[in-house]
Amino acid sequence: MSKLTDNQDNQLTLLYGKVLTPEGLQENGVLAMRGEYIVYAGDAAALPSDLNLSDAQTIRENDGYIIPGFIDIHVHGGNGEDFMDSNKEVLDTITSYHCSQGTTSMLATTMTAPKAAIDSVLKEVNEYKQHEMPFTRLEGVHLEGPFISPKWPGAQNPEHIVHANIDWLEEWESSYPGLVKQVTMAPEREGALEAITWLKNHDIVAALGHTDATYDEVLRAIDAGLSHGVHTFNAMTGLHHRKPGTVGAMLSDDRLSAEIIADGIHVHPAGVRILARMKQDYNLILITDAMSATGMPDGEYTLGDLPVVVENGIATLKSNRDSLAGSTLTMIKGFKFLIEEIGLDIERASQIASRNPAKRIGIDNRTGSLQAGYQADVLLLNSNLDINSVWVQGNRKA
Repeated sequence: MSKLTDNQDNQLTLLYGKVLTPEGLQENGVLAMRGEYIVYAGDAAALPSDLNLSDAQTIRENDGYIIPGFIDIHVHGGNGEDFMDSNKEVLDTITSYHCSQGTTSMLATTMTAPKAAIDSVLKEVNEYKQHEMPFTRLEGVHLEGPFISPKWPGAQNPEHIVHANIDWLEEWESSYPGLVKQVTMAPEREGALEAITWLKNHDIVAALGHTDATYDEVLRAIDAGLSHGVHTFNAMTGLHHRKPGTVGAMLSDDRLSAEIIADGIHVHPAGVRILARMKQDYNLILITDAMSATGMPDGEYTLGDLPVVVENGIATLKSNRDSLAGSTLTMIKGFKFLIEEIGLDIERASQIASRNPAKRIGIDNRTGSLQAGYQADVLLLNSNLDINSVWVQGNRKA
């Protein structure tokens, strides 16, 4: 995807259509942006008269929708590249592709790997963030592992699983302050509770995943500072009426926010509907868990250092075709799935795909919703909810 002309001259741009604001969907709406920021979002009839409309660029999609850009906090790669192989070219390739699919912010997500490999990803992403990011913004890094359960490795390489190590966390935070935004671990494992408390005290999201935890073990972890769960239902102990397990804790405890891969493959639509009914307090988050094959033809790929086969868009481990290996989902496809298959309205689906993840990683004071003063991270959709245009900080990218 080529980078289109930036809005560097601070020209006022007006987008007319159905504008989704925190107050609801404005049927006859307009969004005004100048430079990096939104200056107005609401009813077109109330557009402020002092905006100097004489030089405004006007775009109309009267039957379309203007919504916040998507925020993906769990994504491993795309367009043939994996975050574990990070360098500038790899990061450009991944962020370019996902930008074209409506993602305006994301967390580079690592795999369970040797410490040196994780060190390398952190170094490269930190360097990338020091310069202008030409496509989707990398807000930081999500470490998925290596502090997980060998009983539930999923597509993570069990050879690299280790117990929680606060020394590593302290080193990473000291070397790259604020870069690590989320760490996924098995809360029942040795050292996990202490690590969870450390993460909470450093404003890093402590998440459970790839875990054999019982219901009671999850509750103890929540008391220690656990606040989130990754790809709900996948790679964790399931719900039984006498043994509620990890899933039971995630469904029943509002202190945990919950991710969902809404592709109809990782979770049956009925499971997604149940989760959507249980998680009502801004604590349900759409993710892709996308791997390098996303946006690419079927074939053989790798996830981390494990071989993966993709057939009909479904990624599985080559060594175990019953084990899903990430996904080839995009945020726009997941967003449409929530509306068309699960039955959510556009307001709720947008909240799950934009506002809630922004809130989860602490950037909801500047993005994730359309309101004056916020970054102009904006999607223009047509009446079929397909992407027409993408803006990141006021710059049109697609």
